[in-house]
Amino acid sequence: MRTFRQIPAFFLFIAIFSACNPVFAETAETSDTDTHHAQNSLDWPGIYHGFMPCDDCKGVKSTLALNQNSSYILITQYVGKSEREIVEKGKFSWGDKRDTIVLTPRNSSTTRQYFVGENMLIQLDDNGNRISGKLADRYILRRTDVTKASSSSHLGH
Repeated sequence: MRTFRQIPAFFLFIAIFSACNPVFAETAETSDTDTHHAQNSLDWPGIYHGFMPCDDCKGVKSTLALNQNSSYILITQYVGKSEREIVEKGKFSWGDKRDTIVLTPRNSSTTRQYFVGENMLIQLDDNGNRISGKLADRYILRRTDVTKASSSSHLGH
């Protein structure tokens, strides 16, 4: 009979011990500063230049300035079609993986996406994918301070 009294006491002891020390699944907590991504590991602010493909002109001369405060200025010119430079100002935000930026102009809801690489931005399609095909390498904007002055940079912007 003594054994039956010890069994409830044993279960009571286990219940109390379990309540005091709850068991949780371990998760790896990482803060934004611990994670390695383009936003915190690359020197991305600066001025980028490129000559993008164009269906009805020689190409689109593009200059994009990214500021530390998440603002941008994009200057484009449709070479062979117009001498006019189009100036777009707005804000940009970082994508979920923090390796892409999304440009949102002040006067429009149409956005542009770029993959952020070492001293370059690669324009993405409307779905956030890299553009493929024989002209894919022409969708790259390069940072000014790493672009040689003798190359086809846009010193007029």
